[in-house]
Amino acid sequence: MTFSLDGLRRWPDVEAPGLVATDAADRLILDESAVARAGLQDGELVVIGDGYGALTLGSAADGAGRIRVHQDPLSGERALAANAGRFGFGGAFRSLPLSSELVSGARVVLLRLPRSLGALRDIAGLIAGYADHEVVVFAGGRVKHMTLTMNDVLRDSFGRVDVTHARQKSRVLIARDPQGGHEPTPDRESHDGVVVCAFGGAFAGAAIDIGTRFLLDHLPPVVAGGDRPIDFACGTGVVAAALALQHPDLHVLATDQSAAAVASAAATARANGVSDRVEVVRDDMLGSQSDASTSFIALNPPFHSGSAVHEGIAPRMFAEAARVLRRGGELWAVWNSGLRYRPALERLVGPTRQVARNAKFTVTASTRR
Repeated sequence: MTFSLDGLRRWPDVEAPGLVATDAADRLILDESAVARAGLQDGELVVIGDGYGALTLGSAADGAGRIRVHQDPLSGERALAANAGRFGFGGAFRSLPLSSELVSGARVVLLRLPRSLGALRDIAGLIAGYADHEVVVFAGGRVKHMTLTMNDVLRDSFGRVDVTHARQKSRVLIARDPQGGHEPTPDRESHDGVVVCAFGGAFAGAAIDIGTRFLLDHLPPVVAGGDRPIDFACGTGVVAAALALQHPDLHVLATDQSAAAVASAAATARANGVSDRVEVVRDDMLGSQSDASTSFIALNPPFHSGSAVHEGIAPRMFAEAARVLRRGGELWAVWNSGLRYRPALERLVGPTRQVARNAKFTVTASTRR
């Protein structure tokens, strides 16, 4: 199949022709970096934050090989792999964690700017610390999601940051002359006896967001034993750590598709001395879990996909929780009251009761029918 950026697809709907997986920012990053990429040897290009493979596969189509790639969401990795397979570029790249191995000796880095300044700080520091001393970073995004503070964050790690002209509401920051640098380390805060650790890309950082706090305040005093409860979409792993601390004999599974969340949750478990009883897994939904394999799931479902509000995410998660719950098992969920998820919970999981409600959030318990 002839490669085209317009032919890329999102995950999980890789074969759905109506879903566009490339935008103007991807095209601008590729255009601005074309000359720099032309002189590279295999293994000298790194791509970070590629949504569905546009930057990686666009570079591979231009001749790049052994491209090192990091994508925070597992769905992005799977979209890249599926798109690469469709176009015959499966051997052109490898996916790696956000670590020194990812950027060591890199001469060009293509970066889709993350929304989180903390994530950008982690990435910039890592590149500055371990890439080639002549590395050039092409960091782009949609203008509406970019701030001047992003320039400042890059300047903390690079001696020179240039700004391109905008095109189709997109812009690229070009960073050179790395200054020092470091491996990412998590922020750390203590909240009511629970230590929370968070790498830069983790939602809410080392704080506890108000929805999760409301759920913690109303979790049942006794969690069904005999199997592992699941902290689904665990974020920094606060719920998993709290359950393990409250129930010394309990083993808990924490899952999330975000690499930053999984690293943060593992650090949170270690900081609370429960890493021997909290297993943290990067997973697409609960794909690695068997049907009817647990009696308790806690969930604070996200309602954003990237920068867009997407109310379709939570119902998919409810259905996945129902698959993994045993008959009679319970899904305890917290959600923004304005989203009115109770009918979906009744339909997809089973009888649902309201446990608590305040001005913004509702906690429900749904029993698997």
